Amino acid sequence: MIVYHGTTMEIQYPDIKFSKRYLDFGRGFYLTTFQKQAEKWALRKSFRQKTPAIVNVYEMSDNLSNYKILSFEKETPEWLDFVCACRKGETVYQKYDIIIGNVADDDVFKTIDMYTRRIWDKERTLQELRFYNMNNQICIVNQTAMNEILTFKKFYYVE
Repeated sequence: MIVYHGTTMEIQYPDIKFSKRYLDFGRGFYLTTFQKQAEKWALRKSFRQKTPAIVNVYEMSDNLSNYKILSFEKETPEWLDFVCACRKGETVYQKYDIIIGNVADDDVFKTIDMYTRRIWDKERTLQELRFYNMNNQICIVNQTAMNEILTFKKFYYVE
């Protein structure tokens, strides 16, 4: 399977230790199966850093049976709780090798913020999330797993 990582540099050998902590699925290397989504990520980061936007392209093994995977098919109460915990810095992600699910982008996070501030309950929050065009993300949180399943193919600049 081809996956993409949008950023501002070529990354042939991803290293989890460079990841930020307060992300949707915790500290890890984030990928997507949507090329346009990776390009959007790269352009956003490029704008903030005033550097070129780059998308790295990888081949990811289809055989993941040896790894502990947490997969969220859609926005569920479990997904919401997991994202909120990771965004608060909790390490609930560390018992997995790979986490797959929808992205809580800036618009989605505003909705999640209403939940974490206890303005909306879980049901209302999940109802609101159904209106967003969700994308996917694959977060590899285990360095050994990443080294085994991910192969760098190429990178390209995004204009």
